[in-house]
Amino acid sequence: MKNLSVYLNDHLAGSIGALEMLDGLIETHQGKPLEQFLRVLRDDIEADQRELKRIMEQLGIDESGARKAGAWVAEKVLRAKLRVGDSGEPNLALLQSLESLSLGITGKRSLWRTLDAVLGSDAGLSGFDFARLEKRAATQFGRVEAQILEIARQIFTTESG
Repeated sequence: MKNLSVYLNDHLAGSIGALEMLDGLIETHQGKPLEQFLRVLRDDIEADQRELKRIMEQLGIDESGARKAGAWVAEKVLRAKLRVGDSGEPNLALLQSLESLSLGITGKRSLWRTLDAVLGSDAGLSGFDFARLEKRAATQFGRVEAQILEIARQIFTTESG
């Protein structure tokens, strides 16, 4: 159970970092068209985080304070790097932030597949539809990737023109 605890806490820490990053992006893009997209994504990730916490609770796995603190610090460092020059308009910092979120969503999709494979039939774990959670992650990924491509077009087309 030790390895599972580390694995789940690592994913929890990742979700904490993602929510922190999204809070910063929402603040930067407040009142702009991208704000609504970011708010919906944040709500989705927060819902997934609640599911993960419920799984951990049912399995008797404690949340690691050290991992959560590490995620918070890592996100602050990344945010500082990416916010340099972030004007609230489509730019490289926004593109890289969304790419980071995209990677996290890919990891979350793998998490749900993994849990389904190893815990899906576990009688001690009830009320979780891992296939639904995986599908939701795939949908989130698609939405973020579409946004990444649109921002990349805006940035690089303007730059080369």
